[in-house]
Amino acid sequence: MHYDVPYKTKQFFFVLIKLSIVVGAFYFIYSKLTENENLQFNEFVVFLKENDTFSSKNITFLIILSSFNWFFEILKWQYLVKTIKKTSFRSALEQSLGGLTASLITPNRIGDYGAKAVYYAKQYRTKIVLLNLLSHMAQMTITTIFGVIGFVIFVNRYQIDVNYYRVAKFVLIILLVSLFTVFGIKHRRFKVKGFSFDRIFGFIKKLPSRIHFATISFSLIRYLIFSFQFYYLLTLFDVDVDYSKAMVVITSMYFLASIVPSISIFDVVIKGSVAVFLFGFVEVNELTILSIIMIMWLLNFVIPSVFGSYFVLNFRLPKQQD
Repeated sequence: MHYDVPYKTKQFFFVLIKLSIVVGAFYFIYSKLTENENLQFNEFVVFLKENDTFSSKNITFLIILSSFNWFFEILKWQYLVKTIKKTSFRSALEQSLGGLTASLITPNRIGDYGAKAVYYAKQYRTKIVLLNLLSHMAQMTITTIFGVIGFVIFVNRYQIDVNYYRVAKFVLIILLVSLFTVFGIKHRRFKVKGFSFDRIFGFIKKLPSRIHFATISFSLIRYLIFSFQFYYLLTLFDVDVDYSKAMVVITSMYFLASIVPSISIFDVVIKGSVAVFLFGFVEVNELTILSIIMIMWLLNFVIPSVFGSYFVLNFRLPKQQD
């Protein structure tokens, strides 16, 4: 026998889910600030006070860089969504920041896919997930291209002792995975985010070239902004390293950190560990690097997610005819 759930009960559970997302996000942010094994929060605050490098002018410029970083991310999302439904910049902003808040406590930011999809009626949700996947793929492509170039230069410049036996094993594993991937594509069994490669590639091929060009362009602009922001923080802490040398390390860091599966809230820990190792070759103080990673995380993830929590709490399910 079928029973309809009362409207008030549905509303109660809906509000409970929204509150759980926001409370969960804030709890993990708090725990990461207070229980960071790499950098204690009070140690971080004391270090900032001792350096006394953050004038109102410097803080304003850092916030402007973070704002532009998210501006181009929101613009990219708006541009992608317009292929199926006209969307205002404010709606794209709400979806992007709301998705960020929902994704903080999920592996590899997978919560972002579901959060953005529920902003749309059921007939659009599959395409929204695929567009979001395309957006992340474009950003990862830029990170990989710059990262591989930077890492190759880094290895050659600093003569890192490479274990070629392990490298050979890694290459062999990659080749085997590639073979299985090709096999999976042919048989339409291998899936990414629940979609077969055949379906994903078919969807991507149907999109106009201008959409792909714009998506890659926005991703490139974002990458240049937050990588420069990292370099700017190095200069604020009086790190004596030229831009080209710093970018080799920064691009390598983002590449290595991006290929490690993680929960978004632990991104600061992963980047911190990788950055400490890499910047050790250019003799940058460990506390300085960990502090910069923390500041980058606060500016580009924590603060936007605080704004995103407002959109999550005020979210309303769309009407099916929208």
